[in-house]
Amino acid sequence: MLKTINIRVRWSKIMCIYFLIVTYLHISLLGCTSHLPKMRNLGLLQRFSCVDLSLPGSPQCLTIRSETGTVLVASELAITEFDPRTEEVYKEVSLTADDYLPEDGSGVVVAIQDLPDQESVCVATASGDVILYNLNTSQLECVGSVESGLTGMTWSPDQELVTLTTGQETIIMMTKDFEPITEVAINQDDFGEDKFITVGWGKKETQFHGSEGKQAHRSALPNQPTTPRITWRGDGQFFAVSAVCPQTGARKVRIWNRECVLQATSEVVNGLEQLLCWKPSGSLIASTQRHPNKHSVVFMEKNGLLHGDFTLPFGKEQVKVKELLWNSDSTVLAVWMEDLKPRENDHPNTYIQLWTVGNYHWYLKQSLHFGNEALRAPVCVCWDPEKPLRLHLLTRGWASYTYDWGWSTQHSHGNDCHDNANVAVIDGDKILVTTFRQCVIPPPMCAFELQLPVPVNLVTFHSQAQRTNELAALTADGHIYVYGQGESYNLKLDSNIICSLCVCRVAIDQEEPLTLRLLLWLSEDLFLAVAHGRHLTRLLKLTPSDSQDPKDTLEIRYCQLSLTEWKDSTGNIINFPRPCVQTALCTLSGEEHLIGLTERSHLYIGDSLVASNISSFVVYDDFLLLTTHSHMCHCLNLSLQSALSSDANQNDETVRKVERGSRIVSVVPQDTRLILQMPRGNLETIHHRALVLAQLRKWLDRLRFKDAFESMRKLRINLNLIYDHNPTVFLDNIEMFLKQIDSINCINLFLTELKEEDTTTTMYPCPSCSASSSASGKGGKKVDIICDALRSTMETLDPQKYCLCILTSHVRKTTPELEIALQKVHELRGESLNSVSAEEALKYLLFLVNVNELYEHSLGTYDFDLVLMVAEKSQKDPKEYLPFLNMLKTLEPNYQRYTIDKHLKRYRKALHHLSNSGEEHFTELLSLVKDQRLYSDALELYPSDSEQYKTLSVAYAEHLVEQQQAEQAGLLLWRCGENARALQAFISCTSWRNTLAVATHIPLPPEQLALLARDLAGRDLCHDCEEAISALIQGAAWEEALRLVSLFFHLSPPLPVIAIRFNGFIIIILDYLIGIAVFFLNCIKILVISGN
Repeated sequence: MLKTINIRVRWSKIMCIYFLIVTYLHISLLGCTSHLPKMRNLGLLQRFSCVDLSLPGSPQCLTIRSETGTVLVASELAITEFDPRTEEVYKEVSLTADDYLPEDGSGVVVAIQDLPDQESVCVATASGDVILYNLNTSQLECVGSVESGLTGMTWSPDQELVTLTTGQETIIMMTKDFEPITEVAINQDDFGEDKFITVGWGKKETQFHGSEGKQAHRSALPNQPTTPRITWRGDGQFFAVSAVCPQTGARKVRIWNRECVLQATSEVVNGLEQLLCWKPSGSLIASTQRHPNKHSVVFMEKNGLLHGDFTLPFGKEQVKVKELLWNSDSTVLAVWMEDLKPRENDHPNTYIQLWTVGNYHWYLKQSLHFGNEALRAPVCVCWDPEKPLRLHLLTRGWASYTYDWGWSTQHSHGNDCHDNANVAVIDGDKILVTTFRQCVIPPPMCAFELQLPVPVNLVTFHSQAQRTNELAALTADGHIYVYGQGESYNLKLDSNIICSLCVCRVAIDQEEPLTLRLLLWLSEDLFLAVAHGRHLTRLLKLTPSDSQDPKDTLEIRYCQLSLTEWKDSTGNIINFPRPCVQTALCTLSGEEHLIGLTERSHLYIGDSLVASNISSFVVYDDFLLLTTHSHMCHCLNLSLQSALSSDANQNDETVRKVERGSRIVSVVPQDTRLILQMPRGNLETIHHRALVLAQLRKWLDRLRFKDAFESMRKLRINLNLIYDHNPTVFLDNIEMFLKQIDSINCINLFLTELKEEDTTTTMYPCPSCSASSSASGKGGKKVDIICDALRSTMETLDPQKYCLCILTSHVRKTTPELEIALQKVHELRGESLNSVSAEEALKYLLFLVNVNELYEHSLGTYDFDLVLMVAEKSQKDPKEYLPFLNMLKTLEPNYQRYTIDKHLKRYRKALHHLSNSGEEHFTELLSLVKDQRLYSDALELYPSDSEQYKTLSVAYAEHLVEQQQAEQAGLLLWRCGENARALQAFISCTSWRNTLAVATHIPLPPEQLALLARDLAGRDLCHDCEEAISALIQGAAWEEALRLVSLFFHLSPPLPVIAIRFNGFIIIILDYLIGIAVFFLNCIKILVISGN
């Protein structure tokens, strides 16, 4: 049995490890997704076109020079280099002059490749020549030739190796110096080094496939090219070859390593086509597959197994795919297609689609339709090797187009509570809209979809206030579809439904794809857009035409607008130092500024570089929110002059950590929510502390206490801020606060969190000091002021409803009023109409106060019914408190209360009750007074002529003598008639006046009185006579000063000391006399001035 358990444990561990490995491989096969777009769209930033190129022949292949950005094109006649921006032709060399290609134009160039290290261009022809064109010397050189001809040439990404496919179905691998390494046959019977291990579960060949399935495995698709196709992995360690087996007619993909050793062979895939493109980052190989009911782009792993796909938005026999192209950072897959069966006497339509993936869902972001004109059809398409989002294409009529794309998030721009924080995501002919105010739905799901008849290329939201939830979509056929709520363009709709309001046809020449870009919806019938012409770019104003169209479409006309430079307050022209893919306007220190973010993560404000590690930003209200590549989210207050300075002392609330690779999606207006998207595609809602506090201050200024309270409670903000933000306003609107909250639990929560700390200066300091912030309220302790004010208002409004809150206000005071609270609980016991019973109120009090403490305070009420009620709710054993309570019930009332107060250590109350218990307890009272030193309190309880008063006074005097306060003790004894003891007290403290007065009052015989006086005089001389003499001189007590001086000289100190001290006395006297003289002179001056 134990052995079986051990086996099961080991097997579970093995399965867990297997699951982790499979998950890791699954993620790794998808490649790095930290930079992949999720809720962003691909927008056209700029387009360069060269439509007047007059070059020889017809273009067949092109490559991009990474150093200069120029285009190298090979035709059947020549190799040409030109600049796609300026249309300038730099170089042109003929391929027919040296008989590399025939002069009749029948030659074919199968591939061209720029070699930056060699400053050359390599060209492969179908006749078998490999030609090297030196860009410096403009010399052509044939570095090799294959008699059977070439069907393809592909260089490794590091350009150290080149692979050639020949007409004999072989692969030739050579070094960059064109030294042959090996030549192998493409079609091999062996699977490869990574052959799968079978476990004996049967062979695939023996499984049931049906007659159609078996036939599909034996033959390739009709009308498909049979030439091999090669693609390299991004790291240059492997390359894949797609070829048709001549024996079976089935197409297979074989994986080879860098040494041209076969690694794996794919299984026979039904309908697999020729196209092949390896994802630069990751282990996926893209190809196409034609199913019986659809046409798909499929992906293979390195071992040849299929791993995911997506369906092209065409019929199964509608288009054929000419090329698959990954961009350099693996974020976009371009699919180049044309019609499979064009109409009679017509050319096929050509399409280029740009696809992206996020959360395992493929989005169609852009669709370029080139029509069916032959000269406008692309013949060469490629991505730029340096700029990942730059696409180059060349048409058959020698028109060159360069498209620069950029990622952007299309969200609504409203700043009021009517805006739903909409974010629109383009997915082919659908717009996926998520309203973040109502819900947070991770992609590819959404709140609702808008279905259009054609693919969408651009989405923009209405800029007009109160209508920012409406959006417009620019489609691939040049129409603008408007969606919104309510009434627009004479259409009355339900305001709760998002639907199509109108369709607008832009009346401009759109023969070229993507003629319009950067669409901006300004008002109900006004759009701004940028239009690309053949030779210039224009800013257009799109408005309705005057013609009456009977259809449900709205024709739009345009007029060209003039542009002005952006200038600052001083009149200087401001330009971004680098092109920016995202821009926004903000107000910084009262002046408008333009913010821009480049594709290199540089953030500019005007022409000043602010930061160089910004991944995303958004401007909301007075804040600039940023995410950085160091995984931080900053929320900067633009109203502060030092907000963006490097040495600004930002509060901790402006910065918080976020997950690696997080990007800002949207901010919910008039709320505290910031929507971030993680690298893996999921959404995360955070409440940035700076946004939260700013919104709370707005709500409190507007007296929206309920909104502020709910947000503070949910986000764990200290509730003291409700009062501390503006104490005066809060105290003046307590009734509004109670009515808005309207919850006993919430009011109790607010009371229990009160503390004396001012949170506006400690926890949540306001970045901009305002008059309302941290204004002081009434004098006194803060907690007591709030509790008293709330209790007074609650007792006025409805004391029964707010019963528990009133109890809380008593308990939460700095000195808890537990007796009052308990008394109110006891009063509830006899009332049946209250919403809260005495039992519930007591149970609530026990929640607030320790049960033992509450039991002690209940004893202090001297109400045994209340004591029993509290004791029953506690964990005390009845044997602990019942005997004590029974004993108390047998005592006389005053002595009973004395016993209770003494037990509770309330000695002053105990003393008062004991004094009323009778003279038989005076001895106990005197003992209590001595133990607790309650002499003053005890003397107030008895008349001054009573015997108890005299006894207490004597005890008090003895205590004072012990405390070295003999003079006070003597006065107390003299007052109560203990003259002899008073005389001794005065003598001990050398109080000669009081001593002589008491001695005279006794009276003492003259001899004793004279002896006592001599004794006191001797003690007086023992004191510091020098200071006494100085004080008497300053007080003008001359006679007493002379007496002490004569006594001082009789003490016979050394003569030098006498002289020095005597001189000091003379100086003091002279200073005094001078002061008197000055005083009299001032008086005479005043009299003279006044004329008297």
